[in-house]
Amino acid sequence: MDDAASPTASGLPSAPAEVGATGADALREAAETMRAVRDRCVWTQQIGHHDLVPYLVEESAELIDAVEEGTRADLREELGDLLWQVLFHAEIAARDPDDPFDIDDVARGLTEKMVRRHPHVFAGAVANTPEEVLVHWNAAKAAEKHTRTSVLDGVSERMPSLALAQKVLGKAAQVGVSAPSLREESEDAPGTEADLGAALLDLVAVARARGWDAERALRVQLRGLEAEVRAAERPPAH
Repeated sequence: MDDAASPTASGLPSAPAEVGATGADALREAAETMRAVRDRCVWTQQIGHHDLVPYLVEESAELIDAVEEGTRADLREELGDLLWQVLFHAEIAARDPDDPFDIDDVARGLTEKMVRRHPHVFAGAVANTPEEVLVHWNAAKAAEKHTRTSVLDGVSERMPSLALAQKVLGKAAQVGVSAPSLREESEDAPGTEADLGAALLDLVAVARARGWDAERALRVQLRGLEAEVRAAERPPAH
């Protein structure tokens, strides 16, 4: 990146050159602005990767709200706030004394990954259906993550429990393991997503009435399911 803008005649730092200028690279301007903030903002200089985690969670949640309930202006703003988090992390990483990388390295890595995972777009592979696209994606991902020994490797335990449950169930299905409640068809299964939401809320209400921790209850079940998955992946004993 270019050096940050020099101080003005008043002694105050100027904004990065050409911020907002017509035809300028808006993403480059944002990165340069982040660099100037890191250089000149005392609060920002004290922030590390771990300090940013709560803000990342908050901004991600606000983006979800904008997608599900907000206006187009809300969506644009929240995407910008989340982009700022990416730029912030990259600028912190750029100053690491042992293993530095910057936003350009992040962008190059992303571009390379997307090209690898879309051989039907950038190479000679063919994919005429979403299912065929997924086959190419999963094959490329498997090649990238060849050191992983379980389908559960890379699944973050920090995901919200319901999202984690859905993810683990998908991984479990890949090795032929299903949740106990899915091993028999239930006549009371919700018929729509709205019915599912109501059923989940009812279950949480039951947990509250009985003094149970719904979050803990689900995570305990997930740990059991994860143990089944890992057991299914182990080669049979001879």
